[in-house]
Amino acid sequence: MHGWPEGRAIVYCQGGFGSTTGKTAHGLVRFTRRYQILSVIDAQYAGLDAGEILEGHPKGIPIYADLRTAMTAAQQAGTPATHLVIGLAPDGGRLSAEARQDVMEAIQAGLHIDSGLHDFLSEDPEVASLATEYGVRIRDVRKPPPRHELHFFSGKIEEVTSLKVAVLGTDSAVGKRTTAWRLTEALEAAGYRAEMIGTGQTAWMQGVRYGLILDSLINDFVAGEIEHAIWSAWKEVRPDVIVIEGQGSLMNPAYPGGLEILAAGRPDVVVLQHAPARKEYDGFPGYPLHPLDKQIQAIELLSGKPVIAITINHEHLSE
Repeated sequence: MHGWPEGRAIVYCQGGFGSTTGKTAHGLVRFTRRYQILSVIDAQYAGLDAGEILEGHPKGIPIYADLRTAMTAAQQAGTPATHLVIGLAPDGGRLSAEARQDVMEAIQAGLHIDSGLHDFLSEDPEVASLATEYGVRIRDVRKPPPRHELHFFSGKIEEVTSLKVAVLGTDSAVGKRTTAWRLTEALEAAGYRAEMIGTGQTAWMQGVRYGLILDSLINDFVAGEIEHAIWSAWKEVRPDVIVIEGQGSLMNPAYPGGLEILAAGRPDVVVLQHAPARKEYDGFPGYPLHPLDKQIQAIELLSGKPVIAITINHEHLSE
Protein backbone atom coordinates (compact mmCIF):
# COMPACT_ATOMS: atom_id res chain seq x y z
CA MET A 1 0.00 0.00 0.00
CA HIS A 2 1.28 3.45 -0.88
CA GLY A 3 2.21 5.80 1.96
CA TRP A 4 0.04 8.65 0.72
CA PRO A 5 0.03 11.55 0.83
CA GLU A 6 3.73 11.78 -0.01
CA GLY A 7 3.96 15.37 1.12
CA ARG A 8 2.51 18.87 1.15
CA ALA A 9 2.49 20.55 -2.25
CA ILE A 10 2.30 24.03 -3.69
CA VAL A 11 0.96 23.87 -7.25
CA TYR A 12 2.67 26.18 -9.73
CA CYS A 13 0.24 27.52 -12.33
CA GLN A 14 1.42 31.07 -13.02
CA GLY A 15 -0.77 32.61 -15.73
CA GLY A 16 -2.67 29.41 -16.46
CA PHE A 17 -5.22 28.72 -13.74
CA GLY A 18 -8.81 28.70 -14.97
CA SER A 19 -7.74 27.98 -18.56
CA THR A 20 -7.02 24.75 -20.41
CA THR A 21 -3.30 25.39 -19.84
CA GLY A 22 -3.93 24.87 -16.14
CA LYS A 23 -5.62 21.48 -16.45
CA THR A 24 -2.98 19.69 -14.34
CA ALA A 25 -3.47 22.20 -11.53
CA HIS A 26 -7.24 21.85 -11.88
CA GLY A 27 -6.99 18.10 -11.47
CA LEU A 28 -4.88 18.43 -8.34
CA VAL A 29 -7.24 20.97 -6.79
CA ARG A 30 -10.19 18.67 -7.44
CA PHE A 31 -8.58 15.48 -6.19
CA THR A 32 -5.24 13.83 -5.43
CA ARG A 33 -4.09 10.98 -3.24
CA ARG A 34 -0.42 11.75 -3.79
CA TYR A 35 -0.20 15.16 -2.10
CA GLN A 36 -1.86 17.39 0.42
CA ILE A 37 -2.45 20.49 -1.71
CA LEU A 38 -1.58 23.63 0.24
CA SER A 39 -2.04 26.34 -2.36
CA VAL A 40 -1.84 27.39 -6.01
CA ILE A 41 0.42 30.06 -7.51
CA ASP A 42 -1.16 32.36 -10.10
CA ALA A 43 -0.95 36.13 -9.69
CA GLN A 44 -4.09 36.81 -11.73
CA TYR A 45 -6.27 35.14 -9.07
CA ALA A 46 -4.23 35.97 -5.95
CA GLY A 47 -6.39 36.22 -2.85
CA LEU A 48 -9.10 33.89 -4.12
CA ASP A 49 -9.79 30.24 -3.35
CA ALA A 50 -8.93 27.78 -6.13
CA GLY A 51 -12.26 26.02 -5.70
CA GLU A 52 -14.16 29.24 -6.33
CA ILE A 53 -12.50 29.62 -9.73
CA LEU A 54 -13.01 26.01 -10.75
CA GLU A 55 -16.33 25.00 -9.27
CA GLY A 56 -17.89 28.07 -7.71
CA HIS A 57 -17.30 27.07 -4.09
CA PRO A 58 -14.22 27.21 -1.84
CA LYS A 59 -12.03 24.16 -1.21
CA GLY A 60 -9.69 25.71 1.33
CA ILE A 61 -6.88 26.00 -1.24
CA PRO A 62 -5.75 29.64 -1.47
CA ILE A 63 -4.16 31.17 -4.55
CA TYR A 64 -1.03 33.28 -4.07
CA ALA A 65 0.77 35.66 -6.40
CA ASP A 66 4.20 34.10 -6.07
CA LEU A 67 6.20 31.24 -4.62
CA ARG A 68 7.69 33.18 -1.73
CA THR A 69 4.25 34.24 -0.46
CA ALA A 70 2.92 30.69 -0.76
CA MET A 71 5.87 29.20 1.13
CA THR A 72 5.63 31.82 3.88
CA ALA A 73 1.89 31.20 4.33
CA ALA A 74 2.45 27.44 4.56
CA GLN A 75 5.19 27.91 7.14
CA GLN A 76 3.06 30.24 9.25
CA ALA A 77 0.17 27.76 9.13
CA GLY A 78 2.42 25.04 10.57
CA THR A 79 2.28 23.00 7.36
CA PRO A 80 5.54 23.79 5.56
CA ALA A 81 5.60 22.77 1.91
CA THR A 82 7.65 19.76 0.84
CA HIS A 83 6.93 19.79 -2.91
CA LEU A 84 6.48 22.20 -5.78
CA VAL A 85 4.33 20.57 -8.45
CA ILE A 86 4.21 22.08 -11.93
CA GLY A 87 0.51 22.48 -12.64
CA LEU A 88 0.88 23.95 -16.12
CA ALA A 89 0.23 21.91 -19.26
CA PRO A 90 1.08 24.28 -22.12
CA ASP A 91 1.08 23.23 -25.76
CA GLY A 92 4.27 21.27 -26.34
CA GLY A 93 4.93 20.91 -22.61
CA ARG A 94 7.68 23.55 -22.49
CA LEU A 95 8.79 25.50 -19.41
CA SER A 96 9.00 29.30 -19.56
CA ALA A 97 12.09 31.19 -18.37
CA GLU A 98 10.06 32.73 -15.52
CA ALA A 99 8.84 29.33 -14.37
CA ARG A 100 12.38 27.93 -14.50
CA GLN A 101 13.56 30.67 -12.15
CA ASP A 102 10.73 29.88 -9.75
CA VAL A 103 11.70 26.20 -9.84
CA MET A 104 15.27 27.12 -8.92
CA GLU A 105 13.99 29.26 -6.05
CA ALA A 106 11.90 26.32 -4.83
CA ILE A 107 14.92 24.02 -4.94
CA GLN A 108 16.93 26.50 -2.88
CA ALA A 109 14.08 26.46 -0.35
CA GLY A 110 14.40 22.67 -0.11
CA LEU A 111 11.28 21.68 -2.05
CA HIS A 112 11.13 18.52 -4.15
CA ILE A 113 10.02 19.17 -7.73
CA ASP A 114 7.47 17.13 -9.67
CA SER A 115 6.98 18.13 -13.30
CA GLY A 116 4.84 16.71 -16.07
CA LEU A 117 6.38 18.81 -18.83
CA HIS A 118 8.38 17.63 -21.83
CA ASP A 119 11.25 19.87 -20.69
CA PHE A 120 13.03 17.47 -18.34
CA LEU A 121 14.30 19.46 -15.38
CA SER A 122 16.55 16.58 -14.35
CA GLU A 123 18.43 17.04 -17.64
CA ASP A 124 18.89 20.80 -17.20
CA PRO A 125 22.49 20.96 -15.91
CA GLU A 126 21.98 24.07 -13.79
CA VAL A 127 18.71 22.88 -12.25
CA ALA A 128 19.98 19.34 -11.67
CA SER A 129 23.19 20.60 -10.06
CA LEU A 130 21.21 22.86 -7.76
CA ALA A 131 18.94 19.97 -6.76
CA THR A 132 21.98 17.87 -5.87
CA GLU A 133 23.45 20.74 -3.85
CA TYR A 134 20.26 21.19 -1.82
CA GLY A 135 19.44 17.49 -1.53
CA VAL A 136 16.06 17.58 -3.26
CA ARG A 137 14.49 15.19 -5.76
CA ILE A 138 13.33 16.06 -9.26
CA ARG A 139 10.75 13.77 -10.84
CA ASP A 140 10.08 14.29 -14.54
CA VAL A 141 6.82 12.41 -14.82
CA ARG A 142 6.85 12.45 -18.63
CA LYS A 143 10.31 10.92 -18.85
CA PRO A 144 9.95 7.60 -20.68
CA PRO A 145 10.66 4.42 -18.72
CA PRO A 146 13.84 2.53 -19.59
CA ARG A 147 13.40 0.66 -22.86
CA HIS A 148 13.78 -2.75 -21.22
CA GLU A 149 10.79 -2.05 -18.96
CA LEU A 150 8.39 -1.35 -21.83
CA HIS A 151 5.87 -3.88 -23.11
CA PHE A 152 4.88 -4.80 -26.64
CA PHE A 153 1.29 -5.76 -27.41
CA SER A 154 0.83 -9.49 -26.80
CA GLY A 155 -2.90 -10.17 -26.85
CA LYS A 156 -3.14 -10.80 -23.11
CA ILE A 157 -5.86 -8.13 -23.01
CA GLU A 158 -8.20 -10.94 -24.09
CA GLU A 159 -7.75 -12.54 -20.65
CA VAL A 160 -9.34 -9.55 -18.93
CA THR A 161 -12.88 -10.34 -17.80
CA SER A 162 -13.67 -7.01 -16.12
CA LEU A 163 -16.05 -4.66 -17.91
CA LYS A 164 -13.83 -2.09 -19.65
CA VAL A 165 -15.16 1.46 -20.05
CA ALA A 166 -13.15 3.96 -22.10
CA VAL A 167 -13.76 7.65 -21.39
CA LEU A 168 -12.90 9.41 -24.64
CA GLY A 169 -13.46 13.03 -25.65
CA THR A 170 -14.41 15.19 -28.59
CA ASP A 171 -11.41 17.45 -27.90
CA SER A 172 -8.32 17.78 -25.75
CA ALA A 173 -8.58 19.35 -22.28
CA VAL A 174 -12.29 18.64 -22.21
CA GLY A 175 -12.59 16.79 -18.88
CA LYS A 176 -11.95 13.14 -19.72
CA ARG A 177 -9.78 12.47 -16.68
CA THR A 178 -12.16 14.16 -14.24
CA THR A 179 -15.08 12.19 -15.65
CA ALA A 180 -13.07 8.96 -15.42
CA TRP A 181 -12.37 9.61 -11.72
CA ARG A 182 -16.00 10.55 -11.04
CA LEU A 183 -17.24 7.44 -12.80
CA THR A 184 -14.80 5.26 -10.85
CA GLU A 185 -15.89 6.83 -7.57
CA ALA A 186 -19.58 6.45 -8.44
CA LEU A 187 -19.12 2.77 -9.28
CA GLU A 188 -17.35 2.19 -5.97
CA ALA A 189 -20.11 4.05 -4.10
CA ALA A 190 -22.64 1.77 -5.80
CA GLY A 191 -20.85 -1.29 -4.45
CA TYR A 192 -18.74 -2.27 -7.47
CA ARG A 193 -15.00 -2.83 -7.42
CA ALA A 194 -13.63 -0.29 -9.88
CA GLU A 195 -10.11 0.64 -10.96
CA MET A 196 -9.05 3.56 -13.13
CA ILE A 197 -6.28 3.35 -15.70
CA GLY A 198 -4.49 6.69 -16.00
CA THR A 199 -2.94 7.62 -19.32
CA GLY A 200 -1.38 11.02 -18.59
CA GLN A 201 0.87 12.86 -16.18
CA THR A 202 -1.95 14.43 -14.16
CA ALA A 203 -3.50 11.07 -13.31
CA TRP A 204 -0.08 9.97 -12.03
CA MET A 205 0.11 13.11 -9.89
CA GLN A 206 -3.35 12.34 -8.56
CA GLY A 207 -2.16 8.92 -7.45
CA VAL A 208 -3.69 6.53 -9.96
CA ARG A 209 -2.49 3.00 -9.15
CA TYR A 210 -2.28 1.69 -12.71
CA GLY A 211 -1.38 3.60 -15.82
CA LEU A 212 1.10 5.03 -18.27
CA ILE A 213 2.10 8.42 -19.65
CA LEU A 214 0.91 7.83 -23.19
CA ASP A 215 2.47 10.85 -24.88
CA SER A 216 5.92 10.11 -23.44
CA LEU A 217 6.23 6.71 -25.12
CA ILE A 218 7.84 5.53 -28.34
CA ASN A 219 4.95 4.68 -30.61
CA ASP A 220 5.87 0.99 -30.93
CA PHE A 221 5.21 0.48 -27.22
CA VAL A 222 2.02 2.54 -26.75
CA ALA A 223 -0.36 -0.34 -27.44
CA GLY A 224 1.61 -2.73 -25.26
CA GLU A 225 1.76 -0.32 -22.33
CA ILE A 226 -2.00 0.30 -22.53
CA GLU A 227 -2.62 -3.43 -22.61
CA HIS A 228 -0.19 -4.11 -19.77
CA ALA A 229 -1.68 -1.46 -17.47
CA ILE A 230 -5.21 -2.81 -17.96
CA TRP A 231 -4.11 -6.43 -17.65
CA SER A 232 -2.09 -5.67 -14.49
CA ALA A 233 -5.08 -4.00 -12.83
CA TRP A 234 -7.25 -6.99 -13.70
CA LYS A 235 -4.64 -9.55 -12.62
CA GLU A 236 -3.86 -7.92 -9.27
CA VAL A 237 -7.21 -6.43 -8.22
CA ARG A 238 -9.87 -8.30 -10.24
CA PRO A 239 -12.20 -5.28 -10.37
CA ASP A 240 -15.73 -5.51 -11.68
CA VAL A 241 -15.11 -2.47 -13.88
CA ILE A 242 -11.96 -0.90 -15.34
CA VAL A 243 -12.30 2.75 -16.38
CA ILE A 244 -9.74 3.92 -18.96
CA GLU A 245 -8.84 7.61 -19.20
CA GLY A 246 -8.74 8.91 -22.78
CA GLN A 247 -6.19 11.26 -24.32
CA GLY A 248 -6.76 13.97 -26.93
CA SER A 249 -9.51 13.09 -29.38
CA LEU A 250 -9.74 11.03 -32.54
CA MET A 251 -9.97 14.02 -34.88
CA ASN A 252 -7.93 16.64 -33.02
CA PRO A 253 -5.27 17.96 -35.45
CA ALA A 254 -2.61 18.46 -32.76
CA TYR A 255 -3.52 15.77 -30.23
CA PRO A 256 -5.04 12.88 -32.17
CA GLY A 257 -5.70 10.23 -29.56
CA GLY A 258 -8.10 7.50 -28.64
CA LEU A 259 -7.41 5.03 -31.44
CA GLU A 260 -4.66 3.37 -29.39
CA ILE A 261 -7.05 2.96 -26.47
CA LEU A 262 -9.76 1.50 -28.69
CA ALA A 263 -7.34 -0.83 -30.49
CA ALA A 264 -5.22 -2.03 -27.56
CA GLY A 265 -7.54 -1.50 -24.60
CA ARG A 266 -10.45 -3.26 -26.32
CA PRO A 267 -13.13 -1.43 -24.29
CA ASP A 268 -16.58 -2.95 -24.06
CA VAL A 269 -18.29 0.45 -24.07
CA VAL A 270 -17.33 4.10 -24.53
CA VAL A 271 -18.35 7.21 -22.60
CA LEU A 272 -17.76 10.38 -24.63
CA GLN A 273 -16.91 13.71 -22.95
CA HIS A 274 -18.08 16.79 -24.86
CA ALA A 275 -18.04 20.58 -24.48
CA PRO A 276 -21.13 21.80 -26.38
CA ALA A 277 -20.04 25.44 -26.37
CA ARG A 278 -16.76 24.74 -28.18
CA LYS A 279 -16.84 25.48 -31.88
CA GLU A 280 -13.14 24.90 -32.66
CA TYR A 281 -10.48 22.54 -31.37
CA ASP A 282 -8.92 23.92 -28.20
CA GLY A 283 -6.05 26.28 -29.01
CA PHE A 284 -6.43 25.95 -32.77
CA PRO A 285 -8.63 28.66 -34.31
CA GLY A 286 -9.72 27.79 -37.81
CA TYR A 287 -10.06 24.08 -37.06
CA PRO A 288 -13.79 23.51 -36.47
CA LEU A 289 -14.72 20.83 -33.97
CA HIS A 290 -16.18 17.85 -35.80
CA PRO A 291 -19.89 17.43 -35.03
CA LEU A 292 -20.76 15.20 -32.10
CA ASP A 293 -22.67 12.70 -34.22
CA LYS A 294 -19.69 12.29 -36.57
CA GLN A 295 -17.35 11.68 -33.65
CA ILE A 296 -19.70 9.05 -32.23
CA GLN A 297 -19.88 7.36 -35.63
CA ALA A 298 -16.09 7.32 -35.93
CA ILE A 299 -15.62 5.77 -32.49
CA GLU A 300 -18.25 3.11 -33.07
CA LEU A 301 -16.90 2.31 -36.53
CA LEU A 302 -13.33 1.89 -35.29
CA SER A 303 -14.16 -0.02 -32.11
CA GLY A 304 -17.29 -1.92 -33.02
CA LYS A 305 -18.55 -0.95 -29.56
CA PRO A 306 -21.29 1.47 -28.52
CA VAL A 307 -20.97 4.98 -27.15
CA ILE A 308 -23.35 4.54 -24.23
CA ALA A 309 -23.27 8.03 -22.70
CA ILE A 310 -22.34 11.63 -23.45
CA THR A 311 -20.92 13.54 -20.48
CA ILE A 312 -20.89 17.32 -20.56
CA ASN A 313 -18.21 19.90 -19.88
CA HIS A 314 -20.19 22.97 -18.79
CA GLU A 315 -17.64 25.61 -19.85
CA HIS A 316 -19.31 28.74 -21.25
CA LEU A 317 -22.77 27.27 -20.70
CA SER A 318 -25.41 29.21 -18.80
CA GLU A 319 -27.40 27.71 -15.96
